[in-house]
Amino acid sequence: MQFFDFHHHKKNISYGIYNLDLESCPEDFPYSIGIHPKDIDVNNIENQFDWLRSNVTENCFAIGECGLDSIVKTDLKIQGEIFLKQIKIANELKKPIIIHCVRKFYEVISFKKHAEQPMIIHGFNKKENIAKDLLKNNFYLSFGKAVLYNLSLQNTLKSTPLDKIFLETDNEDFNIEELYQKVSEIKGISLENLNKQILENLETIKNG
Repeated sequence: MQFFDFHHHKKNISYGIYNLDLESCPEDFPYSIGIHPKDIDVNNIENQFDWLRSNVTENCFAIGECGLDSIVKTDLKIQGEIFLKQIKIANELKKPIIIHCVRKFYEVISFKKHAEQPMIIHGFNKKENIAKDLLKNNFYLSFGKAVLYNLSLQNTLKSTPLDKIFLETDNEDFNIEELYQKVSEIKGISLENLNKQILENLETIKNG
């Protein structure tokens, strides 16, 4: 059985969504493309958007990572402008949006009204109350390695509807199958049914 890796940074994984690095060329397997908050260059932003638009091929699954990050040096107002522009590109291209968020979840929620396409928070590892507010606003949550050992996150995942879940390795070095096995235990369903549900979720976001 193959297990879909919703968000990763490894070119040796073709069954999943590869996060394309800024200024890189598209791959011949599913990828996402976006301007990450840490990569925003205010003096070169038009070129960055030219790169994004000109590298959307038929293998482009999603726009992202994009979003808001309270730790990076770029001013949050500028981050918001860049994020909104990418949401509009996603609307235009009918692509889901993979979101990077650090300590700005309620600000990200405020951008939801601009999005016509599904929005997925990648690498979600926060408290249950944040998860609930995101789910209430129709976000999807993609969980990573922290689920293997973080009991609080396991409880959050337990109460997250199956049709709002994705699983990912991000840039961690472990086998995605481990994560699928753990989640199937937490959710009390078979590995086969979990795998089937994730693929159904993919089809749902792909079709807007």
